[in-house]
Amino acid sequence: MRRTASPLSLALLGAGTFLLVLAPLLFAHVLPQAKRTPLDIDTTTVFTGTGSYFDTARLKTVDDRRITITRQVRGDVSEGLRSGNAVWDVSTSVDNDATLPAADVRDSLQWTLERWVTDRETNEPVHCCEESPVFDGEAYLKFPFDVEERGYRWWDGTLGGVVQLRHDGRRSIQGHEGLRFTGTVEPTRTGVRQVPGRLVGKPRTPQVLAEEWYSNSGIELVVDRRTGRILYAAIGPRKTLRAPGSDKDAVVLLESDRIAFTEPTQRRQVELAAADSRKLALLAGPVPVGAGALGALLAVAGVVLLVRGRRGEREPAVLTR
Repeated sequence: MRRTASPLSLALLGAGTFLLVLAPLLFAHVLPQAKRTPLDIDTTTVFTGTGSYFDTARLKTVDDRRITITRQVRGDVSEGLRSGNAVWDVSTSVDNDATLPAADVRDSLQWTLERWVTDRETNEPVHCCEESPVFDGEAYLKFPFDVEERGYRWWDGTLGGVVQLRHDGRRSIQGHEGLRFTGTVEPTRTGVRQVPGRLVGKPRTPQVLAEEWYSNSGIELVVDRRTGRILYAAIGPRKTLRAPGSDKDAVVLLESDRIAFTEPTQRRQVELAAADSRKLALLAGPVPVGAGALGALLAVAGVVLLVRGRRGEREPAVLTR
């Protein structure tokens, strides 16, 4: 009799070969696809702090009031699929207790709507798809994947320009360690606004084009290293008006020593970063390595069984006289 290959040996050899092919594909193709900015993002982050703002009803600056900044980010999936980029619509509102919650964001103290377009792999800005405003830098609503311990150019929308952040060690947020980056903005003219002259010390002039000035006493961002997600953010903004050509602030529009992520926002950001970071870590090492090792083991076992199965017994000799 002659033995034939068993179904088990073929199954083991097939499974082993599949895993051996799959292992490098996971690392070379699946991992890079996982390291891409999502198209379908839908998140809300909330900052709170105490400070001053200009009360338009009372026509004066009021102090020691709670200030809330709410930022909603939604991905334009259809435009993202068409262009191949991450297209995010960003709504940012600044409120006090009287305007929060607002039935209409346009009732807030300040409201902006922007469209940010970035390369899904590099996080670099892409100037297309009705981007507004035109921006620059390396880091914005998130940092690139695999954040490095170096300075980064961060886009400040209020400034309308790039701020050079420096790497400043590490910090744990809700038990999750991230890289810490800090920076400041010196007083900078950012535009003009038509206001009654008396607001800026020009009582004899009905209307003037007052200068808008902005500074930031302290920017702090804590970022998940693997995903680039911002775990914690804090700013110290100061927005003022000056009379044309003056070097002194006449009106404080908004000021706070620190407005930072709320505790719920921190927890949510950490949860998302931890989940995505675990997936990337598995794809970067244990999964492809494990698949390769298991594939090799199964393939060897299949070959051994296959060789044994094909090793036939000798036919009995035919006796003749």
